[in-house]
Amino acid sequence: MNRLIAATLSLAALAAAAGCMSVPQDLDLALTRPSIGRKYVVTLQPPAQPAAINQLHAWRVLLNTPAGVPVTQARIRVDGGMPQHGHGLPTKPQVTRELPDGGYLIEGMKFSMTGWWEIKLAIDGPAGADRVTFNTVVAERGVGR
Repeated sequence: MNRLIAATLSLAALAAAAGCMSVPQDLDLALTRPSIGRKYVVTLQPPAQPAAINQLHAWRVLLNTPAGVPVTQARIRVDGGMPQHGHGLPTKPQVTRELPDGGYLIEGMKFSMTGWWEIKLAIDGPAGADRVTFNTVVAERGVGR
């Protein structure tokens, strides 16, 4: 009996590690969206070359007001993880510098397996605090959108 339980747990762990859960069919993969409180319009820009599994990469965030005016001097915290697996990001990515025209550079991103990932941004800017969540799907050869 104990061997059967151990074998079942081992198979479940292998399946989770392989990222084999199917991605929801209706997953919203938009890279531009309003923040939850509609204080900002946020665009997430993945790296130009798809990032490989277990390699660090950088992303950009463009932050605008709903009227399209670039937002400067905001503080942005980065979080995220895999909702289907119940774990967070394997690193602690952070905004390392502000770029022109409401841009911000996120460095230290890494995905440890294929599948559906959420990238969550907590924004503290001139219009106040707000947040936004983006979905991305990481394929075997990198970010697949």
